[in-house]
This record gives sequence, C-alpha cells and structure tokens, in this order.
Amino acid sequence: MNTIEPEIIEPQAHDESQSGKYRLLALGILFDAIGMLSFTLPLIGEFSDVIWAPISAMLIYKMYKGAVGKIGGMVSFIEEIIPGLDFIPTFTLTWIYKYVIKKD
Repeated sequence: MNTIEPEIIEPQAHDESQSGKYRLLALGILFDAIGMLSFTLPLIGEFSDVIWAPISAMLIYKMYKGAVGKIGGMVSFIEEIIPGLDFIPTFTLTWIYKYVIKKD
C-alpha cells in the first residue's frame, strides 16, 4: 500500500520575525505620519488630535504587547493630546527601543 507522507518543512521563524519586525516599523512610520498631519491644517489639525490621540494609544498598545505597549500607549496619548508635540515620532521611537535598544 502506498502512503503519501507530508513533507516536513521546518518553520523559518527567524525570517518571519524579521519581516514582522520591519512590518511594524513600516506601520509605525505610517502612523507617525498620520499623527503629524495636524501640522498641515492650522487650528483644525489640533482638534483632530483629540480624535487621533486615543486611536494612536490603542494602536501602539496592540502593536507592542506587554509593558512596552502599555508605556508606549500612554506616551503616544500624551504626545498627541498636547498641542505642538506632534513632531515626536512615538511609533518609530518605540520600535527603536524594542528592536534596537532592548533587542527582544
């Protein structure tokens, strides 16, 4: 009797984690750019920060689990809600902390 056995393919976790890591960086840069859009619309832009602040906090919390996500979410919320601090790239800085400084 012929049996067909599935091929055993070892997962390449290193490659997947590398692509996932850079996917987070790309998303972070995009979200930082969205946060900086308020500079393009004087007065109206600062009102949009009231909407963007909780969204950015939730996004960073979901992107980075654990303490990094919680602290990043709080920092992101504060940075977005205070007028004039939109130039700080919180998502990108969180990525740098997690993957360059902390090297998780």
